Amino acid sequence: MSAKMLAEINEIPVKALEFMKESPSYSLPLGVTYLGMGSSFFAPLAFKYMGVDIQPEMASEFFNYLQPDSKLENGVILSQSGRSSEALWCTDLFQNYIAVTNYPENTLSTNPNVSQTIDLLAGDEQYSSSKTYINTLLALFKGFGTDCQNAVAVLVKNIPKYEQLGERMANEVFELISTQKIHGIYIVGSGPNIATAYQSALIMCESTKLCFTGMPMAQYDHGPKETATNSIVIQIMAKGKSYERSQKLTEIIRSSGAYAITVEEPEVEENFSIIHNMIPFNYMAYYLAEKLNITETFVVGGKVTEVI
Repeated sequence: MSAKMLAEINEIPVKALEFMKESPSYSLPLGVTYLGMGSSFFAPLAFKYMGVDIQPEMASEFFNYLQPDSKLENGVILSQSGRSSEALWCTDLFQNYIAVTNYPENTLSTNPNVSQTIDLLAGDEQYSSSKTYINTLLALFKGFGTDCQNAVAVLVKNIPKYEQLGERMANEVFELISTQKIHGIYIVGSGPNIATAYQSALIMCESTKLCFTGMPMAQYDHGPKETATNSIVIQIMAKGKSYERSQKLTEIIRSSGAYAITVEEPEVEENFSIIHNMIPFNYMAYYLAEKLNITETFVVGGKVTEVI
């Protein structure tokens, strides 16, 4: 895997600080639809589970199955590239919308019904979303009036720790899949970290070409735990309402033959942990892809999904 991917990941704290310093004041609306795909859908989903009054939807399914009879007054459309087909399909469903993107020169931000563009200020990104996902989270926190200064300080301080954890997880998973018959690799989280589980699985699939399944911890507990024997389960932990249940589930699946790994940032509260818990997976994706001799991130398709 190219060292350029590692360089992008190492820029996460730099670009986070730049966003905190340079992004102008703005606010994001409540009670409206937030549309995106992939990472741009997962980020607002985290805030839904914080209790923020927004309605995150996948742009594709909203366009194909949930179109309103008349144009919605306003909403928010997220696309890191500003070019994703499904996001652009939805631009005509609103009288006005706010665009959240890393490339404000692209189509999402130049339509006549764009009321405002939030620039993620993450810089160019050629590999799986790392800088842009973290800056999308920061952009949403800021738009909902939440101060992230302390959380970003923890991020900057602990980057070396996150890299060490990511490399250690990559080594452990590589050893397991190389020496044993592993039939499933799950990443699970609760509340806001459901988004972290989905996003982590996405980048692991893109970078390693292995099948990682992201899902809510409680959903895993409702059936997929029966596959525990000879599986790998990476649990994203945060001290919230599901913490004790997660700990008990770890014990249960380990006793049933699963290889359980945990990721947790104890220095921050659960809502802010979505910023920190994500980053070890970025490093894990790089180091595991390197061990697997994967040379390209996007083979079947490009970084930007443009539906023909």
